[in-house]
Amino acid sequence: MRKKYQPTLFFILFIFFNTSFIFPSKAQDSDQFKVEVENLSKKYQQIEWEKGGVVFTGSSSIKMWKTLEKDFPNAKIINTGFGGSQTHHLIKYLDQLVLEFEPKKIFIYEGDNDINAGKPVRQILDEFFEIMEKVTAIVPDAQFYFISAKPSPSRWAKKGQYELFNERLKIFAMNHPNANFIDIWTPMMAKDGKPKPELFLEDNLHMNEKGYAIWKKAVKPYLD
Repeated sequence: MRKKYQPTLFFILFIFFNTSFIFPSKAQDSDQFKVEVENLSKKYQQIEWEKGGVVFTGSSSIKMWKTLEKDFPNAKIINTGFGGSQTHHLIKYLDQLVLEFEPKKIFIYEGDNDINAGKPVRQILDEFFEIMEKVTAIVPDAQFYFISAKPSPSRWAKKGQYELFNERLKIFAMNHPNANFIDIWTPMMAKDGKPKPELFLEDNLHMNEKGYAIWKKAVKPYLD
């Protein structure tokens, strides 16, 4: 008669310590923006704002747009950008970053970090649709403005993936009456078919004032 297998103490400890290195990292990843989001919530608890205004949200390109409110002083803008985020992070914190303010207009810049992380375009668009569903359940007449991915020199090796994302995002917006596509890729490109280097900081990823001047021009028609 074969003896029933029983895991040894060594095997149990091996599994425990190895999985303990795996799962906490996932937990940390899921909570990496918790403090930043809490600070954003506290910020808007301390200043006046009105429901039905304009929310700009998304990753670091929104967070670092320091002149955003000054660029559009009549738009009642709330900036809830949080650096390094992807679309699924925005979904997780949608209550604090968007729904709390019940905005009529939501400008979103996500997808840049998603593509760089290897996320499929289809998944990003599905997550955008989930965001739209959650917001319109609270604000039925909300309008969404999806800002295309920018052509960053530091991520130029993935040019094809970014172009595909922008193309599919444009089609996505065309197929939803409450969605709009804002192209910032084209005006940030030089005549040689590469990103204009003078628009970026030293990291070749984030933008300087010249870069944001292009974004301002692209966004302006939707805030007039």
